Amino acid sequence: MSSPSPVVIIPARLKATRLPNKPLALIAGEPMIVQVWRRAMEANVGPVFVAAGDQEIVTAIEKAGGNAVLTDPDLPSGSDRVWQALGKIDPGHSRFDVVMNVQGDVPTLDPAILSRTYQGLLDAPHMDISTPVCAITDPSEETNPNVVKAAVGFRPGETSAPALYFSRTPVPSGEGPHYHHIGVYVWKREALESFVRWPTSVLERRENLEQLRAMEHGLRIQAVLVNTAPLGVDTADDLARARQMMES
Repeated sequence: MSSPSPVVIIPARLKATRLPNKPLALIAGEPMIVQVWRRAMEANVGPVFVAAGDQEIVTAIEKAGGNAVLTDPDLPSGSDRVWQALGKIDPGHSRFDVVMNVQGDVPTLDPAILSRTYQGLLDAPHMDISTPVCAITDPSEETNPNVVKAAVGFRPGETSAPALYFSRTPVPSGEGPHYHHIGVYVWKREALESFVRWPTSVLERRENLEQLRAMEHGLRIQAVLVNTAPLGVDTADDLARARQMMES
């Protein structure tokens, strides 16, 4: 890939089943979405925008000095929200050819994960997407369906390799490490454009994992090995943990 031009887009909306209004929940004195935006800015990968499903999120980001785009609150997924925002940010398809999708509920995200994952796509120009994984060290995570596992075989010394499958169950079987998938995606723009046009796929519905739609349609995903996984905030307990981590 020669001279790519990346943009970082963080999808967020207030409607959530388990923790409504979580993007605006205060952590260390700022809304969670602002904390995530700051981590993305610190990564220095490219311009950062929040794809907001609600005006309140736009207001919070703009108050912090950031850029936000209002999107349809009823879009079915974060990827659809990112794509709609990209169309408003760069309607002529002339500014950005690489799109990083960062979840809006990972306030403890290490910015180095973003820069490392972006570099992973640059180092594998034949791939369509790159995404980070880290080795699971807590055995309970292997059987926790909320921890998505990536089936990937890193040879000795490798920190980047093709992902072969993603599952909520422990894959692969046999002796060896399992890898926790982190929900950050670096897309070639044309791959994201194709992805949002495809209907949900068989395995995507079965595992409830969006990335399987990409794989079922032949898109190639490069897994990038990183050292830590951020805390994703889905519940009130997660929010309390995030507050404790960031306020201490």
